[in-house]
Amino acid sequence: MTVTSHIAELKKKHDSLSETVERAQRSPGIDGLRIAELKKQKMKLKEEIGRLSS
Repeated sequence: MTVTSHIAELKKKHDSLSETVERAQRSPGIDGLRIAELKKQKMKLKEEIGRLSS
């Protein structure tokens, strides 16, 4: 797997997590800790994308 394709996969995962977080925030039954964990995963992906892109 090339770096470019790896970055593309990470971006797809990041986008998917973004959608999941948005849905969770609109859902009254979702625990705040779960949302925080999803946001943390998103941030890790973004950091990894930035690291690989530089």
